[in-house]
Amino acid sequence: MKNTPMLQLEGAAKFFGAKLIFRDVTCSVTSGEVLLVAGPNGAGKTTLLKIMAGLSRPSAGVARLLAPPERTAYLGHATFIYPGLTALQNLAFWARMYGLPVGRERLMVMLERVGLARVAEERAGSFSRGMSQRLNLARVFMVEPQLLFLDEPGTGLDVASLALLRREITALRESNTAVVWISHHVHEDRLLADTVLALGNGRAQYYGPAREYAPEAVC
Repeated sequence: MKNTPMLQLEGAAKFFGAKLIFRDVTCSVTSGEVLLVAGPNGAGKTTLLKIMAGLSRPSAGVARLLAPPERTAYLGHATFIYPGLTALQNLAFWARMYGLPVGRERLMVMLERVGLARVAEERAGSFSRGMSQRLNLARVFMVEPQLLFLDEPGTGLDVASLALLRREITALRESNTAVVWISHHVHEDRLLADTVLALGNGRAQYYGPAREYAPEAVC
């Protein structure tokens, strides 16, 4: 259902020891919404994403993950690819871990979706960064997530892989999936987002419509 609450943060703060990462961050995400998280290196974007996903606790404030855990997916910096296994074997392994069907036809559909069907039987250790990230995307797509967290998924991708990533984010939005997305390509990627949350100087410097966000106006 459109506009179903997927997550809520109220006054979230995070400290590492005495060091403040951010404080007083309040936001929410609903089904079919793409939230783009922006900010300079060290602003706490990955830390915030982990709090949103329930992988870390806030030092203060409240974080509510409202999507079903089994329909929540997280794509971080690590690809979790087993280099000695083929692309198809990697997907089969992950499907078993998730308790999902492991039929070859279904797995091949996932690989076709990310443009890797032709290398299904090749070992993942020979893949480029872009191909590895495509395989990682296939892993999270298998879950058919209602809420998807993406931590800088475009880092190191070639032009074709980056274009595929952006097409998939648009398709996820249209299928009513909520997406929380950290990106350094803010000027381009905000065009695909509904909302922007920009961190800086230990706080949320902007939270509002993506079309009104001016990156150059936020320090």
